[in-house]
Amino acid sequence: MGKRTVTFDNYISKSEVFARPILTYLRDVMHDSCPEIEEKSKWGMPFFVYKNDNLCHMASFKKHCALGFWKAPLFSKNKLPQVDDNDKAMGQFGKISSINELPSKKVLQAFIKESIEIIDKGIKPPPKPKVTKAELPLHLDFLKALSKTKKALQVFHDFSLSHRNEYAGWINEAKTEATRNKRIEQAIEWLNEGKGKNWKYERK
Repeated sequence: MGKRTVTFDNYISKSEVFARPILTYLRDVMHDSCPEIEEKSKWGMPFFVYKNDNLCHMASFKKHCALGFWKAPLFSKNKLPQVDDNDKAMGQFGKISSINELPSKKVLQAFIKESIEIIDKGIKPPPKPKVTKAELPLHLDFLKALSKTKKALQVFHDFSLSHRNEYAGWINEAKTEATRNKRIEQAIEWLNEGKGKNWKYERK
């Protein structure tokens, strides 16, 4: 059975006067809709948690409140409101300044119910597509230096893309020719020793 916490009591009591009835109402709807719900504070905001999974959060600010359902991207049964860009907040319902701006209790309960179903079924969002990182271009002077040192060239060629980009970016970002030449000289020395650009910070 979910319990109401002192932490939430304090959060609501310290909120702006206009926000208190909104937060209290949302809290009541959450508990009425799901007796197993738990109250937890995360990132300084009140979160309603079901089976150790975030169901939704609410928050109050100087002039508005916010409400966000964490499983909203997976909703298929219930349609979330369309919020104007100027009214967007930390949730799907815009900047809420009164209870009248919230969906009805019946609609909120439908959102809660679908969130619970998603958690119970263990539905997860599809994995994000892997972003292929681009190879940074090599400065001509660095290319020339590499071509003159067979070992450094081989080590650089065998490095992972991220390691190659570390060297390329470091040299490309040099502000002056003198700085660039100094970095190229240092890079060739480290490459001859088989070292990555950030070798000092790598775990041994």
